[in-house]
Amino acid sequence: MQALVLTSFGGPDSFELCDVARPMPQAGEILVRVHATSINPLDYQVRRGDYPDLVPLPAITGHDVSGVVEDIGPGVTAFSPGDEVWYTPQIFEGQGSYAEYHVAAEGIVGKKPAALSHLEAASLSLVGGTAWEALVVRAGLRVGESILVHGGAGGVGHVAIQLAKAIGARVFTTVREANAEFVKRMGADGVIDYEKQDYVEAILRETDGHGVDVVFDTIGGSTLSHSPDALAQLGRVVSIVDIAKPQNLIHAWGKNASYHFVFTRQNRGKLDELSALVMRGQLRPHVGAVYSLADIPLAHALLETPNNGLQGKIAIAVCA
Repeated sequence: MQALVLTSFGGPDSFELCDVARPMPQAGEILVRVHATSINPLDYQVRRGDYPDLVPLPAITGHDVSGVVEDIGPGVTAFSPGDEVWYTPQIFEGQGSYAEYHVAAEGIVGKKPAALSHLEAASLSLVGGTAWEALVVRAGLRVGESILVHGGAGGVGHVAIQLAKAIGARVFTTVREANAEFVKRMGADGVIDYEKQDYVEAILRETDGHGVDVVFDTIGGSTLSHSPDALAQLGRVVSIVDIAKPQNLIHAWGKNASYHFVFTRQNRGKLDELSALVMRGQLRPHVGAVYSLADIPLAHALLETPNNGLQGKIAIAVCA
């Protein structure tokens, strides 16, 4: 099979398109013909060497799969050849999704929502699972609460807006002016142009000084130290961003705030919950660009480019 292999840590040119042996499913595993995958910030972080101790080289990376079951190993009962499936491979464990075939434990695999194409499903598995873990499992966002999503036009952000609306929350988000209409279509109630507005002032104005119940951080920087200024008493801050340096959280103390740092876990349950929202028309990923397996380096370069104009996700068409 063809696979894009990471041969060294570095820039987008660190990949090589190679012919490698097709994996075989063992007990409790399924073999999937990969129709689509997608690109996430985690992908270029792995490629440039942010986690060298967790990714031995050479490696096949990638963190989204949508495809069709080709074969099953002994003991598999939930799937049969021909089933359309979607999932996130176990992060930092085994082969990733930049290949024509992938083997996965059946417990992390879900039936693909019929309403989504393979490109769409591959664009939702990791970001959808991350948003679910952050808002539902960790923040415990409830009907009638309010949330500020930092970076609402991005892969996780645009899904988080839709998920928060499905829960019944009032949703604010920070984006550039060019993305304002896009996040409104995703369901945002309030849009803050972070290049022209102070988001703390905007939130306090829109909430009559109360602040939001939840802040969801997808961008990093000084967000952890500044977000408590826009937070209600007993509010929650949830971050999916790797913490590069310590930040002063003294203002969080005064708000009795709780902080949650999320590294998403893989399981079928989250996928089934997301599938139900998709089938009810409450959740749909936006595919902003499509590349081929061989052109994944170009997709990495695009995602890493600041202010690239991309909305939603970059999908990768692997097999027809």
